[in-house]
Amino acid sequence: MHVSHLSLADFRSYARVEVPLDPGVTAFVGPNGQGKTNLVEAVGYLATLGSHRVASDAPLVRMGADRAIIRAAVVQGERQQLVELELNPGKANRARINRSSQVRPRDVLGIVRTVLFAPEDLALVKGDPGERRRFLDELITARSPRMAGVRSDYDRVLKQRNTLLKTAALARRHDGRRGAPPARADSSVGADLSTLDVWDQHLARAGAELLAQRLDLIAALRPLADKAYEQLAPGGGPLGLEYRGSAGEAMAAAANREELYGVLLAALGEARKNEIERGVTLVGPHRDDLLLKLGQLPAKGYASHGESWSYALALRLASYELLRSEGNEPVLVLDDVFAELDTRRRERLAELVAPGEQVLVTAAVDDDVPGVLTGARYAVSDGVVEKVDR
Repeated sequence: MHVSHLSLADFRSYARVEVPLDPGVTAFVGPNGQGKTNLVEAVGYLATLGSHRVASDAPLVRMGADRAIIRAAVVQGERQQLVELELNPGKANRARINRSSQVRPRDVLGIVRTVLFAPEDLALVKGDPGERRRFLDELITARSPRMAGVRSDYDRVLKQRNTLLKTAALARRHDGRRGAPPARADSSVGADLSTLDVWDQHLARAGAELLAQRLDLIAALRPLADKAYEQLAPGGGPLGLEYRGSAGEAMAAAANREELYGVLLAALGEARKNEIERGVTLVGPHRDDLLLKLGQLPAKGYASHGESWSYALALRLASYELLRSEGNEPVLVLDDVFAELDTRRRERLAELVAPGEQVLVTAAVDDDVPGVLTGARYAVSDGVVEKVDR
């Protein structure tokens, strides 16, 4: 699979730009702040419906514009598709596939698949649990686009459940200040709390599906990540990927989705008193973490800067190999990565990714692109993208 043409309108710094692309390596070269990353960010957005740089869509729309458009022609075997996303901050985004407007944005997931290497990847090792949950969930959705719906359902139920818990917590604090007894079952708050059982079931059902997918993914990634780390830093492993669930140790004994549902439901029941006091859901995939170990120690806090980089790169390489093995090779995106690496890691990474069907690279100067990554070059300056004859 590769992107044969990228078109942007009012996206980031670009009022309008058209970029033809070929299989193999394409490098976008130019000083920082000229728009290189904006190009590969747009490709990544088509694959994930999100940016690796910002959490909302508003910064993606060019200043003064109301909306942004990302359009790409995508080739997979003998099939070509035209996919388009219209970004409307504060309103619903729109999507088109082959110029049909009768699709939801998440229907485009799976048409473009990417594996992105970027300086931000260091947060996979050194950052908060949310970074690692995002890594898992985006890869889950790349493997199975239907999981976008499951994630959306989970987030919706979680938001509604948290609203109920927050209302109950505020009411209890208010009653406590007034010296009143706790709300009775027939009061408005008590009646609302009686619906928690229903919300627990919805949350546990969607959560069990998400959790099962994460556990399956981690099992598939372990040997691939270990192999990739050995290729990047020979003799430096082994790696350990361990899922830390908020539902407790019982989760490890669950053999299927139905058992995971039961574990989550029981854990929610046990946590209910504490949740009502704090006004927030304390159990579920949104509270879980992926523990990354290097040897016998957690990588976070113990791995050196170079080891942390190698770990993050190994996770991305493992993701690429996994998606590739499942029949639809993703586009590899290396966003200003080589400047962050020492010579040894730079050359090893370049050798590993060079055979990819399509590899998109950004770099500040030509010398940052390893020689093995031969292919098309574009000069990017002040929002102008021009192909360079070589």
